[in-house]
Amino acid sequence: MTRGSFHALLDADDRVLSGDARFVELNDRAGGRTGAALALAAVGALVRIARGLRVPVARMITIGDEDNDGDWHVRAVPGEDGTVALAASLLRERPSAALAPGAIVAAEPPADAAWSWEVDAGLRVLRVDGAAVARHGIDPVAVLGQPMTKLFVLEARGDGAMPLLEAISNVRDFAGQAAMVRASGAHVALAGRVRYDAAGGFAGFVGGVYTGVAAGMRDGLAGAFNARLHRVLRKPLDTIIAQAESIGAAEDGALDSHYRDYAADIASAGRHLLGLVDDLVDMEAIERGDLEVGSEAIDLAAVVREGTGLLAARAAERGVTIAPLAGEVAAIARGDYRRTLQIFVNLLSNAVDYSPEGGVVRLRAKRRDGQMRLIVCDEGRGIAVHEQARIFEKFVRGDDSVPGGSGLGLYIARRLAQAMGGSLTVESEIGQGACFTLALPAASAQAPGEQDQQQPEDR
Repeated sequence: MTRGSFHALLDADDRVLSGDARFVELNDRAGGRTGAALALAAVGALVRIARGLRVPVARMITIGDEDNDGDWHVRAVPGEDGTVALAASLLRERPSAALAPGAIVAAEPPADAAWSWEVDAGLRVLRVDGAAVARHGIDPVAVLGQPMTKLFVLEARGDGAMPLLEAISNVRDFAGQAAMVRASGAHVALAGRVRYDAAGGFAGFVGGVYTGVAAGMRDGLAGAFNARLHRVLRKPLDTIIAQAESIGAAEDGALDSHYRDYAADIASAGRHLLGLVDDLVDMEAIERGDLEVGSEAIDLAAVVREGTGLLAARAAERGVTIAPLAGEVAAIARGDYRRTLQIFVNLLSNAVDYSPEGGVVRLRAKRRDGQMRLIVCDEGRGIAVHEQARIFEKFVRGDDSVPGGSGLGLYIARRLAQAMGGSLTVESEIGQGACFTLALPAASAQAPGEQDQQQPEDR
């Protein structure tokens, strides 16, 4: 390694837009190319942290080539449009740890793990527990040789730190790395022990995956903080919102119009903050695995009436029409009414916000395959196919140009649907709007001779 720095620019999907010669050389050797997804797995994890937190983040990362391993100080700076600029400086280099198989000093997986995995110094998958990954819908052969990030989506702690990256930088064992199994969405915790080559250099990790209670413990401190945040902020925020709304409701002429506008802005900001606090509490309960949902007969038509009423004024302000519910008359599902309303309000709110002025939001209920499906369709710009999985991840928004939103709504909505035995999916094309489908178990069996509808989903 003769050149001690590199620069690059990635798009919102971690594809390489541009890079200097040193970056291109490193990325190409890892199997990447300009215009394709970033191939440097450890750098990619840092990029996602910076984009998720929306602040510059820097870490020391080991990047290897054929002859040497280099310890690089890498800084990722997110842009408003989802792009991330990279700047790195080489701190030191040493002979490559990538020696022949058999020269590796074996390490045992961490104790009590649900299943195990192994990666090399470039964080490429060498081995996985085949039976375990198959249960998550993963082909164990297909992931071999692929970056670790094909298997897991790594998640940062509240302070932006990631135990795995710190372990790479300091060549040490790690534990408590929050992650999501990419194929199934299951939340887990990772731990790993360092693999050494015959010369004592870093050769990767032998790791374990922890699920259930063990995984939930990984964010214990964050969970306690979120619970305190909820208790401390809810009451004052409720008071601020109520006072601001009362000021804004003063009789005409009793208050200068500018102050009325200020009061409306304060109330709106307060509701936004309160929603974010509630989202954090819901997210914490989901990731601990102790989210409680009820199971009762739910009239989806009643859910639609209540949710539409809550958003009628917002839709009118934006010049958007919410069409009456079409489809099944007796749309009875089974689940938790409050949580179902929460999901519907999130979907309808997004549909209103992303619709153009004069647009129509269409709602439909139908029964299929033993499920009741509530479909919300807008006439917005649509969602590209490659974005449709990402919008259900934490802190990801479909369009950052639309104000408001924390990027948690769809993530929470899908988890709530799954907790009730259902699902939340999207169908969309650019320029054709988007249709979100909430599917919940039907409340009762079909009458004799009744058949589920088989026509395609309505747009």
